[in-house]
Amino acid sequence: RGCRDIRKHVAWYFKGYPVGGETRAMLATASSLTEIDDILATLDLDAPYPGLAAEGQRGRAGTPKRPALPDRWLESRELDAAETSAIADAELDHSGG
Repeated sequence: RGCRDIRKHVAWYFKGYPVGGETRAMLATASSLTEIDDILATLDLDAPYPGLAAEGQRGRAGTPKRPALPDRWLESRELDAAETSAIADAELDHSGG
């Protein structure tokens, strides 16, 4: 799972550093921790901190996403069987949240 999760953060982690697009692409498509370790071993560990080039907003740059509660969430502190099942399904790794 960690190999998949790093994909969305590769650009953030290396913002401003002298890491080429090929290295970023390889990290974004790595399928094992060993592969990630091998790619990271090729980086210049003596590269200086890029300063302002590494600063700035990361993530959502537009308007904040409006939070939304599930249907009838505030009506009761109890969950029925269908709601309990829906929450359990949302916790699965492949559900998307």
